Amino acid sequence: MARRSHEDRLNLSAGIASVSVALILIAAKLWALFQTGALSVAATLADSALDLAMSLGALAAITYAARPADDDHAFGHGSAEDLAALGQCLFILGSAALIGGAGAQRLANPAPTVPMSEGAGIAVMGLSIALTLALVAWQRHVARATGNRVVAADSLHYIGDLIPAIGAIGALWASRRFGLGWIDPVVAIGAALLMAHGALRIGRDAWDALMDRAVDAETVAGIEAIASGFPGVRGYHDLRTRRSGGRVFVNLHVELDGAQSLHEAHAIGAALKHAILARYPRADVIIHKDPV
Repeated sequence: MARRSHEDRLNLSAGIASVSVALILIAAKLWALFQTGALSVAATLADSALDLAMSLGALAAITYAARPADDDHAFGHGSAEDLAALGQCLFILGSAALIGGAGAQRLANPAPTVPMSEGAGIAVMGLSIALTLALVAWQRHVARATGNRVVAADSLHYIGDLIPAIGAIGALWASRRFGLGWIDPVVAIGAALLMAHGALRIGRDAWDALMDRAVDAETVAGIEAIASGFPGVRGYHDLRTRRSGGRVFVNLHVELDGAQSLHEAHAIGAALKHAILARYPRADVIIHKDPV
């Protein structure tokens, strides 16, 4: 219990750190946007706003991860994560469209506007990269210590954010050094495309979960391999899977010797359930026992 409490505190610290960094970067990038007017900075600002939304979702998931199912939600509350992810997808797509459209309009201008106060923008982007690297280092430490997949996924998301931040620094530097105003809208359009790609991937996964789509073929094959070779199991059928939030729900019928006692049949089913959970610890497994 003490170890579990320690892991919960570590996970919570990672979630709070993620939200705190996102808030700091949003404030800094808003200031940099007013100082520079650079679309590349606007792109990273929108990305930080997405970071805040996703970090809040991750913090909520960490906080409520241990909450058991109740009478009204027999399968838990994981679908709220998928609904939030779907909303985030629409938000990201809208932001990407606005940034990409503004970038294309500025690029079509025969004399694109060169960003102002590039030094301030570069300083803020440098701060963004430093804070992001520090956050990722802590998140990876927590993920290794606790095995929390929400923290690990949030860490990967922040690693992806480094690309537009570095691109914004390059665009601002080129604008200041060579007066190349067209680099800023090009970087903004590239960042918008990356945001749209990520949004579509998040939205697709959330939609699949809400529509009770089966989990990936590799996981299904892994469950089948465990069941087919398990001692006492003569066969299996009607394997059904779905995902809700970070949990995988598994429903499986196994065929057992009908002449054995109920106690023996229960022991086989319980052992099979534990074997599946050992390989997929975030699964929720229901096993039905049928006589051969």
